[in-house]
Amino acid sequence: MSGRVTLSTLDEVRARIARSQAGAPVDLSAVTRLDTAGAWLLASSGRPLRGANDAQGLLLRTVQESLPTGGAPPSRKVHHRAGDWLAQVGIAVGAVVSATGRSLGFVGLVMAGLASLLLHPRRLRLTALVHHMQEVGLNAVPIVALMGFLIGVVLAFQGAAQLRQFGAEVFVVDLIAVSILRELGILLTAIIVAGRSASAFTAAIGSMKMREEIDAMRVLGLDPLALLVLPRLLALVIVLPILGFVADLSGLIGGGLMAWTQLGISPSQFRTQLLADVGAEQALVGLSKAPVFAAIIALVGCHQGLQVKGDAESLGMHTSRAVVIAIFLVIVMDALFSVFFAVWGV
Repeated sequence: MSGRVTLSTLDEVRARIARSQAGAPVDLSAVTRLDTAGAWLLASSGRPLRGANDAQGLLLRTVQESLPTGGAPPSRKVHHRAGDWLAQVGIAVGAVVSATGRSLGFVGLVMAGLASLLLHPRRLRLTALVHHMQEVGLNAVPIVALMGFLIGVVLAFQGAAQLRQFGAEVFVVDLIAVSILRELGILLTAIIVAGRSASAFTAAIGSMKMREEIDAMRVLGLDPLALLVLPRLLALVIVLPILGFVADLSGLIGGGLMAWTQLGISPSQFRTQLLADVGAEQALVGLSKAPVFAAIIALVGCHQGLQVKGDAESLGMHTSRAVVIAIFLVIVMDALFSVFFAVWGV
């Protein structure tokens, strides 16, 4: 063998070895250049090698030691045993417990940040707070108002169809008012905000995490919790009761309009019946849930954003997970509120 034994001459060297006598040794004393590809070809040829200088011999030994030994690993048959599913259940439960612990730790950090903010109010970034209030509150008013209006229309239409059978059409006002003011108005508003704002929080913070902006904040001595989480949390706690009020008002307007067209209940009669039978406590019960729903949505969205890794797949997964978890927790908390108010007779 002579000349260059490199990647560019690999086909030529392979042809020369194939044309030589089987099992004949390969003399490398005339080889001027040898790279890893050529060493791999010579080492895998199974021929005895001689005449190599020190550098070539070291490269050949390194490549030979790295070559795989033996045949293909024997195929392993997977035996599904009765304990396999139990192990999978244990792994899933452990993952849930671990995620719950991380979430509780994050909630604790946020509460500590809020306490520090109460002691030092000047640390609150009003510009960020107002910006997020506009994003999650003002920009959401049209969709929330439309949702409330349509829910009122549906309740009035369905209630009228059922109550007409008993000649109790006038009680459709009570049905609309109690359903919207106490439950549906704030619940559906929270679900819409969870789908709209929780995903936005996760996407925004996750994108910053991917671009290493959060690490840069820590290097500069800035607290990402105070800069990114607390303004979003406070903005949502402030604006969600307002959005709930907008949904309640729109629902009553939609229900009153449908009651007027379907049952002949005039707006003045609707208002009189509403003020006579439905107290302000019904609206207060519904709006009292808003800060809790807002805290859940903001915490879930920000926490999932901080869990994003360095790729787009992780960002999409945590964004969808934030929406699912936020909506689930809002519904669970609404059920707990209903039980609590029923026990206390509110």
